[in-house]
Amino acid sequence: MNKAKFSTLQLPQNLLSNLDSLGYTSMTAIQAESLPAVLDGRDVIAQAKTGSGKTAAFGLGLLTNINPRWFAIQALVLCPTRELADQVAQEIRRLARCIDNIKVITLCGGTPMAPQRASLEHGAHIVVGTPGRLQDHLSRGTLELAGVKTLVLDEADRMVDMGFIEEIVGIVRACPRNRQTLMFSATYPDNIRKLAEQFMKQPHMVKVEALHDAGQIEQWWYEIDPDQRLDIVARVLHSVRPTSALAFCNTKQRCKELVAELQQAGFSAEALYGELEQRDRDQILARFAGKTITVLVATDVAARGLDIKDLDLVINVDVAHDPEVHIHRIGRTGRGDKHGLALTLVSPSDARRAASIEEYQKADLAWEELADLKPAPGGPLQPPMVMLEIAGGKREKLRPGDILGALTGEGGVDGKQVGKITVFEFNTFVALDRHIAQQAFERLSAGKIKAKSYKMRFVE
Repeated sequence: MNKAKFSTLQLPQNLLSNLDSLGYTSMTAIQAESLPAVLDGRDVIAQAKTGSGKTAAFGLGLLTNINPRWFAIQALVLCPTRELADQVAQEIRRLARCIDNIKVITLCGGTPMAPQRASLEHGAHIVVGTPGRLQDHLSRGTLELAGVKTLVLDEADRMVDMGFIEEIVGIVRACPRNRQTLMFSATYPDNIRKLAEQFMKQPHMVKVEALHDAGQIEQWWYEIDPDQRLDIVARVLHSVRPTSALAFCNTKQRCKELVAELQQAGFSAEALYGELEQRDRDQILARFAGKTITVLVATDVAARGLDIKDLDLVINVDVAHDPEVHIHRIGRTGRGDKHGLALTLVSPSDARRAASIEEYQKADLAWEELADLKPAPGGPLQPPMVMLEIAGGKREKLRPGDILGALTGEGGVDGKQVGKITVFEFNTFVALDRHIAQQAFERLSAGKIKAKSYKMRFVE
């Protein structure tokens, strides 16, 4: 099937040229279905899975409405988590790099208010943020939304699930009535439908097929005894030996129990759930993205906004309550042209949920035998990287390139042995190949980064 080209849209030539330079020529399904209505100025409700290209769909729409010479907030994007907000802001900046002087800022919790206030005082065209922090700025009078032309609710279903409905309503009321509203959501339950009815005008509805290609994401299903559930996760890991795996549980308590068992069995595992402090969440996500944690155990709400590259395996420790949530979970693996694997553990009480997923997928579930889960050779399953924490970050104006330069300059370590570098406000995480980690530590400890010495430690 021939995919529609971006060049068929009524987009400014500079945006089209930039898309071409980014390698974006053909539209994804969600872009082809939603962009014509978005560019026509209509309100749009779009339902599509993660990784479908929705950020470009609303990003291109809001950029066509921006007047770079007018320093006022003209577009506002709401996201459920800081991680997703950072990803969205980064993608919008890439799409906007052909437009002079466009300023995009993020306003999220877990970071100091003062630098955010300063950024707002200097002016911005586009704000991407989380509902709680945006509402906080509104209540303090530091955020002015009278100039908003485009309002975007990204992953609206999870913002509602996380209890942000009052904040969303308050933010929407602070925007002009004469605006365009775009809602993107992986699922479209009744509470989202009712929310949309409150503040959208005759929205154009778009739903892109949510099912995954069976050839790209392989699914294995196992019938289990409930008492076996946590033990079987360890058997799966010994058998599949993933570099990185995401395990979904339906409750915070199950997450904690599973992580305790996996750690006791010698696996590198951490739990991610709603009540974590932002600093702890940042550290866990940086370690997982840097491949210094093998297994991340999470609830559905806590996992929203994650964009983990090259995820080998998804394990549904508990069957999802809703078929669409199951599709969303397994879509974390098999991204791009990569092959993915998803395993689901089904106890007798889960049979009805499994049947619902089977009906939704319009395909028989591939049941496998537990006896086939045999340990693969290779010794203990260790992450390929270890994490170094440096006691300095954005406040000291550190950038990933500064760290990489200090490590690789003048006969230092090979740049290929340095993994993901994540810079936060007060600290920085550097993923290092475990074979050269000590050498890298000694090099950084003995030298300086941007003419300054920093304390550092390995994070386990």
